[in-house]
Amino acid sequence: MEPSAVHGASEHLRGVLLVATATVAWSLAGFFTRLIPLDAWTILVWRGAFGGVFIGLYVVWRYGRRTLAVTRAMGWPGCLITACSTLGMTSFIPALKLTSVAHVAIIFATSPFLAAGMARLWLGERSSGATLLASALSFLGVLLAVGGPQGRASLLGDLLAFVMTTAIATMTVAIRRYRDTALLPTACLSNLLGSLVSLGAAQPLAASSLDLVYLALFGFVQMTMGLTLFTIGSRLIPAAETALIGALETPLAPFWVWLAFGETVGSRTIAGGALVMAAVIGHVLLQSRRALASSGP
Repeated sequence: MEPSAVHGASEHLRGVLLVATATVAWSLAGFFTRLIPLDAWTILVWRGAFGGVFIGLYVVWRYGRRTLAVTRAMGWPGCLITACSTLGMTSFIPALKLTSVAHVAIIFATSPFLAAGMARLWLGERSSGATLLASALSFLGVLLAVGGPQGRASLLGDLLAFVMTTAIATMTVAIRRYRDTALLPTACLSNLLGSLVSLGAAQPLAASSLDLVYLALFGFVQMTMGLTLFTIGSRLIPAAETALIGALETPLAPFWVWLAFGETVGSRTIAGGALVMAAVIGHVLLQSRRALASSGP
């Protein structure tokens, strides 16, 4: 096999692992939101501040004296990705506060279709048959889960979840489009901007010492780990596949909340989440098998 093909298969696997790890980190948002007894805007301020500082330290460590030059070189693509990331994160926490974790996770599971459509129109990137099939099965899981009892629900919360989903899908395709540009500083900037945007409606001094510990963990796990790994990994695999792996948040998010707080999850939600998980894991295993086969003698 050509060295370039071996390198491509390795990069694809690396991208899958990075995006999957980011998804696990993101799926803990509902857990932290339920754990911290503060309003959504105060959580956003502190999570963004902690996440921005942690990511900023990593960016400076990675680029050193070139940090400012790398940040300026991002240009308008960096501004677009920062804006989408900021919109996504500032919609996410209020959505979790207004509607059930299951609803937010289920709406986010539609992102593979949004990302596939955007990638086709913007990049001319065709999704593979396996990815489309897995996305269709994931969508069936979404439909199944939506039909079951979801606990509390809110139209505004669901609308915010859809805004978040659209913003993240757009960000995913944009990162793929400008994958040759160093975009890691956008993760830092979007966190700090999200914190600043949320400050006017927040009560940051209401956080106790224990709350600040939880908020620091929230910022590190979801934003530093999640957003950083996602920004790196989504450059390496097709946008629709990135969004499909992100759909793993559907079964994981309500699972963590149920495990920690006993929040009710309906049987249809469980069945739908299981179908989503099966579709994503089956797709990843199939792609890995193909990569191994193509790198053989």
